[in-house]
Amino acid sequence: MVIFSDVIETINMLEKEKLDIRTITMGISLLDCFSGSADSSCDLIYSKAMRLAGNLVEVGEAIEDEYGVPIINKRISVSPISLAGYETASEYLKLAKALDRAAQDTGVNFIGGYSAQLHKGITKSEEAFIASIPQALAETQRVCSSVNVGTTKAGINLDAIKLMGKTIKDIAYETREESSIGCCKFVVFANAVEDNPFMAGAFHGIGEGEAAVHVGVSGPGTIFSAIDKLKGAPIDEICEAIKRTAFKITRAGQLVGNEAAKRLNVPFGILDLSLAPTPQVGDSVADIIEAIGIEKTGAHGTTAALALLTDAVKKGGIMASSHVGGLSGAFIPLSEDVGMADAVSAGALTFDKLEAMTSVCSVGLDMIAVPGDTSAETISAIIADEASIGVINNKTTAVRLIPVYGKKEGESVRFGGLLGEAPIVPLSSFGSSGFINRGGRIPAPVHSFRN
Repeated sequence: MVIFSDVIETINMLEKEKLDIRTITMGISLLDCFSGSADSSCDLIYSKAMRLAGNLVEVGEAIEDEYGVPIINKRISVSPISLAGYETASEYLKLAKALDRAAQDTGVNFIGGYSAQLHKGITKSEEAFIASIPQALAETQRVCSSVNVGTTKAGINLDAIKLMGKTIKDIAYETREESSIGCCKFVVFANAVEDNPFMAGAFHGIGEGEAAVHVGVSGPGTIFSAIDKLKGAPIDEICEAIKRTAFKITRAGQLVGNEAAKRLNVPFGILDLSLAPTPQVGDSVADIIEAIGIEKTGAHGTTAALALLTDAVKKGGIMASSHVGGLSGAFIPLSEDVGMADAVSAGALTFDKLEAMTSVCSVGLDMIAVPGDTSAETISAIIADEASIGVINNKTTAVRLIPVYGKKEGESVRFGGLLGEAPIVPLSSFGSSGFINRGGRIPAPVHSFRN
């Protein structure tokens, strides 16, 4: 039975409140494409991507037209490329360019999976892969890269974290003529998930099948609108309103995901309900926090408001789909959320407060521009802090920092498009090199010992 009020509400969500399907991401296994030579692997990778995802964009656009639901991005994720097992960075670079060619010819926005799992150790081939990342991101347009450096079960690989600080600095330098934008396509994880449809961290995990369609739904404006109508209401009513709205948003995503999977002839994977903001006014997680009652995001109470938001979104989403997964919750990417960027510029939101908020958001320190002269050791220490939050709390955390070459505290940087712009955030002036240079592994927490 169609209820007229529900139809009107859905139309309002789409037209006035910026509800959208943020991404349809096809995950593709490349485990059968890694052959003896890099050139042969490139041919197999390109052929398989074209065969499975060649009409991904066309299908997405057809669904948009038929259902009237905007699908902002169409993307591909692949098996971690480090599994190819090559010995030189130049061989891996060939694979990066094959991925980029596949992304360009399928018409997708990004292709993720130029990735490695280093949470317990680093092999010789993985060292070669890591060495290729700065050049790969500088010489491709659509390739995204990620590295996992810790899990709750294994602990934290401090050697890998030290390497990541240098890698991020090298990426920043290699793309210095474009405001170090290569760093926007690179993320370091703890407890990375295998079915995340969002970039830059999407990869097709080894536990996944041959292929799958994952959907990422986003609706900060819709959640904001629901809360904004409840001025003066107790917090319980706020939570219920978020849950009900998240349920409706997830239902829309489920419909699109099932239809895309049927037309692409691959299984439906998961639905990720993540409040992923954009630089557009009215599409901000910071606005939601302030609608809950915080004068400016970053003020005392911000972490509690974000915690209840993330929890309510997950509760609503779980009831609407049997396969909620990925990173579902709320993202707090600084440059991509105009409200967050404004809060930093106003002095309300600091780096330390952002770090505290990552203990309850769905990811971590995301799209944060820092001074270009920030040392590799300081970046590594930030990654170590964030990985510790994830490992101890048994949640996914991530770091996507951009040390913008030539920029200093007090300046700003514009990346454009969905990447937005952001102020350069100041960091502590005290060093951490003595800690980072010790190397080794931080042991798994005591609560990890469960079978």
